[in-house]
Amino acid sequence: MPTSADVRQELAGLADPRRAEGSSRYLQMVPGGYGEGDRAIGVSVPDQRRVAGRYWRDLSLAETARLLTSDVHEERLTSLFILARKFAEGDEEERGRIFGIVLANTAHINNWDLVDSSAPYIVGPWLIDKDRSVLDRLAESDLVWDRRIAIMATFAFVRAGDFHWTFRLSERLLRDPHDLVQKAVGWMLREVGNRDRAAEEEFLARRYRVMPRVMLRYAIEKFDPQRRREYLSGVA
Repeated sequence: MPTSADVRQELAGLADPRRAEGSSRYLQMVPGGYGEGDRAIGVSVPDQRRVAGRYWRDLSLAETARLLTSDVHEERLTSLFILARKFAEGDEEERGRIFGIVLANTAHINNWDLVDSSAPYIVGPWLIDKDRSVLDRLAESDLVWDRRIAIMATFAFVRAGDFHWTFRLSERLLRDPHDLVQKAVGWMLREVGNRDRAAEEEFLARRYRVMPRVMLRYAIEKFDPQRRREYLSGVA
């Protein structure tokens, strides 16, 4: 049976120092950046997905979880690709265990690409037919990544035509100080609008004037130019 060491070795063989330098800047793994303290080795996302595709079936959950605690960014992202594939193909018991692994390791899901590769594909789908109060707890966390996980998890509900939790958490996070949460809230509101423009505009009507600008811009990105101007000028 393969181990996390096998995955690490394969990723190391694909590493590119020049790409690592670019990734470190892009994901702000620099002093003062939101990814400070992380380490990239320079493996492209397509390569990580290919590695995950080779290992997802045979790598145990324990070994996959071990990979998720790595200090190397690409190893954690590959772990999440594997977990997402296992979740999609697993039975209820395995899906529950995967959900538990993700929730127990949010401190390691500590950049936007890690959140966005797991919350909409594991956290949200698991909660579709279950108690969703864990999302309230995540939304109240001091950890920015927990808050982004909470709102991004609602993408699964939006795809199922259920907008309640997106609106609920958007309300709670309306004045969040971090731009990565603001962008995620705006993105999820935009996804609601892609399916039901009237529902999104009803939510925006009483809130758009107090929203952070970046949140509003994301939320109205797909509106026609005139309507965007109206919102941005405060006369919608």
